Amino acid sequence: MTAHSNEKDLEIVHDQVAEKLGAVQLEQVDKVITATEWQQLLNDAQAAEEEEKNMPLKEAFRIYPMAMFWTFAVTVSFIMAAFDQSIFGSIIALPAFRQKYGFYGGQAAGYQFWQTGLSKAAGTGSFIGILISSWAQARYGYRRTLQVGLVWLSGCIFITFFAQNITMLFIGELLCGLPFGAFTTTAMGYASEIAPVPLRGFLTTYIALVNSFGQLLSSGVFKGMANLTGEWSYRIPFAVQWVWIIPLFIIATFAPESPWFLVRSGKLKEAERAVARLGKKADKRDPARIVAMMVRTNEHEKERSESLSYVECFKGTNLRRTEIACMTMCFIPLCGDWFGGGGAYFFEQAGLNTSDAFSFNMGLWGFACFGTIGSWFIIPYVGRRKLMMSGLSALAGLLFLVGLLTIPVRQGNSAAKWAQAALILVWIFVFNISVAPLVYVIVGECSSTRLRGQTIGIARNVYILCALPVAFIASYSMNPTAWGWGTYAGLFWCGTCLLCPLWAYFRLPETKGRTFRELDVLFENRVPAKRFASTTVDSGIGAGAREQLAFAGDL
Repeated sequence: MTAHSNEKDLEIVHDQVAEKLGAVQLEQVDKVITATEWQQLLNDAQAAEEEEKNMPLKEAFRIYPMAMFWTFAVTVSFIMAAFDQSIFGSIIALPAFRQKYGFYGGQAAGYQFWQTGLSKAAGTGSFIGILISSWAQARYGYRRTLQVGLVWLSGCIFITFFAQNITMLFIGELLCGLPFGAFTTTAMGYASEIAPVPLRGFLTTYIALVNSFGQLLSSGVFKGMANLTGEWSYRIPFAVQWVWIIPLFIIATFAPESPWFLVRSGKLKEAERAVARLGKKADKRDPARIVAMMVRTNEHEKERSESLSYVECFKGTNLRRTEIACMTMCFIPLCGDWFGGGGAYFFEQAGLNTSDAFSFNMGLWGFACFGTIGSWFIIPYVGRRKLMMSGLSALAGLLFLVGLLTIPVRQGNSAAKWAQAALILVWIFVFNISVAPLVYVIVGECSSTRLRGQTIGIARNVYILCALPVAFIASYSMNPTAWGWGTYAGLFWCGTCLLCPLWAYFRLPETKGRTFRELDVLFENRVPAKRFASTTVDSGIGAGAREQLAFAGDL
């Protein structure tokens, strides 16, 4: 089906208004422009969009080295959140920590304590921090939000470092969670907004790499602490978090602000300067044309959602986009992320001693890093939808095998115990070559540009809410003094994992290679998820009428 109807084009609408009123008022630009100037802006926007869409990946690497550099630099903040996230998966394996903050559960169980509360204290703080930071990013930008979060964190680390009891430790982690929430949304939003279309998948998957690296770093630190017996074995990991604060504050000071944020704020000249800083100085591309593309998309979205409140995320077509972002984020806990989150404690409960548990934990996150790097060679060429569904299905199969091997492990078969550990390493590799990096890509792409911070914030908080019962079930199932499932729990998580590709088949659209304006048009026309990849959007249109789309192929 192919049809065209120019009467409903955004360009025509603006031209008709200009003919009647003699000018076009762009509210966020705080400037009245003539119809001729508006038409020139649209022409520049269309040319920039076509050039960016058709740019080869190799050419994008050549033209935008600074976009890659600043993405890598700013998203390092995610390392701090990932490091802290994995702390309680490993620190509870330290005998000195268990003796300090736990209670003695008998000779068989040893020292136990409030594992679920401690492991999710930072997540609870992140929930509040995400709500605050999403608002702050829309009002003050990514750079300033990151700077304030770093200053706050530098003070809160003192509480965890000097914690005298489990209550003080919980409060410290809760307060540290506020900036950690800001770091996660800042990294995701910033990476998706400064990356051109060919590099968007590559740069947003880098977040998954720094997440894995943060947890690998945590594993390395705890491996070094495994042979210490005093209080420094668990205080040093908290102190390591101070190391990142000053370098990250300097990075945030000199990094360019997101040009999309500057366009939304009406600072077009600053947006042009930010775009120029993302490319090579020798690049002949006109930053004004790229900013024109952003203005066009922003104006288009303003006609459909004037407000920037959280409520807008649940209205009209934004509701579908919010659903996709939230469900995609929930893939992480539902597909068995408890293997990674359990860390050294999981391996201890599987039967390994403390030293071997930390060694395997380091290997686990080393596999995670290699998996994410491997995704860089796949994601630019394979659709998001296909890779996500394949990865989720493979993870379910691995979880089933781990659970099944519990039978010979319970019968005293030591080889089966090591086979389980090896399967977990394979699981973490598959997870990080498919699901983990794609989550950040899809969440960054499916939201509208004006509501990106709010949509990412809602998705992260839904993830936290989903992770809370998952953490409860995971810890109680592994804890020998609770349900005592042990690695039989793999069978349970296999079931939850299988629900994810089932939802994705019907609801997850293909976003690869689409500009943000094209995604706006596809969502506004309620194109089915299975038709996203085969639908052509005219580069000259700006509004969403079904007649302006060309569909190729069948459902």
